[in-house]
Amino acid sequence: MEIVTIVLAAEEDELSSIGESNAPLDEWSGIEATGFDTLKFATLHCLLTGDSMQMALDLYEPAYVSAGETVVLRLADELLEQLALLDGDSLENVASELAATEEFERDHWDTEAVLDQLTELSELAQLAESQGQVLFAWIYFVQA
Repeated sequence: MEIVTIVLAAEEDELSSIGESNAPLDEWSGIEATGFDTLKFATLHCLLTGDSMQMALDLYEPAYVSAGETVVLRLADELLEQLALLDGDSLENVASELAATEEFERDHWDTEAVLDQLTELSELAQLAESQGQVLFAWIYFVQA
């Protein structure tokens, strides 16, 4: 099963609209985060906030599940804030640490791929923060 993940900056009350959307990048600012799943978001959360994995996993329970194959997570405010603070050196350090985690190693993410994704997430978090928005992860499960 392939996972298509799109991270979006949106208003808090747009959750159900995002969940029902078939093309969220046509409607909201966002990025593709292919391969990111709940466990990877929780791992990133732990790395940036120092929270335990169990606490992070509790935060990333699906906020919306569609009748189809779509799940929407609301990314924690703490994660958005930490992502928005990342700059050049800290992005590289976090990418190295993240690439060395079991969750990313298992899926063969190298540091450069993690850095590219993290940079896009950081820029989106900065946009969301500047507009008073939150981040959502729109996850679609493609049956092989």
